[in-house]
Amino acid sequence: MTGLIILGILVLLVIFLIGMYNGLVRLKIQCDNAWADIDVQLKRRYDLIPNLVETVKGYAAHEKDTLEGVINARNRAMTATTPADKAQAENMLTGALKSLFALAEAYPQLRAIESFTSLQNSLSQIEDTVQNARRYYNAVVRDLNTKIEQFPTNIFANMLGFKERQFFEVAAAAEREAPKVSFSAPNA
Repeated sequence: MTGLIILGILVLLVIFLIGMYNGLVRLKIQCDNAWADIDVQLKRRYDLIPNLVETVKGYAAHEKDTLEGVINARNRAMTATTPADKAQAENMLTGALKSLFALAEAYPQLRAIESFTSLQNSLSQIEDTVQNARRYYNAVVRDLNTKIEQFPTNIFANMLGFKERQFFEVAAAAEREAPKVSFSAPNA
């Protein structure tokens, strides 16, 4: 009888450990998947930027520093690897894009070009998608990090090498806003 009780306890313990392990694996895979979603959207953004720069270059070629700043920020963002590095590079890219759009505001003939309007609409949609992907990624990272820190999962997680993930955060309040991409005629 005592042997059956001990066997029952061991079976329950094994089931409990399997549940903890599967929960950690599920959250780890969700984090990887969420990060991949962010990468896809950022790649779409990176692919769009040279087209924007080329369109602006035709009308504002003498604004070379601004255009080169956007391309340099894009290149830094593309090479960043960790969520923290990627977030910092994305903040710089967002600032550079704001400069590009401010420059475009100074050229009304640029705002009238259909391809530029289409590009700016695409960028706006991508920015929204990146924001949603970032929000989802951070929620999954929060869940994983919480599970890794909670007792008794923390013991099991440490034994199996599960590590906390970094959040993908935007640094300052001004950088939290998506670039303004409205090219409607200013009010007189």
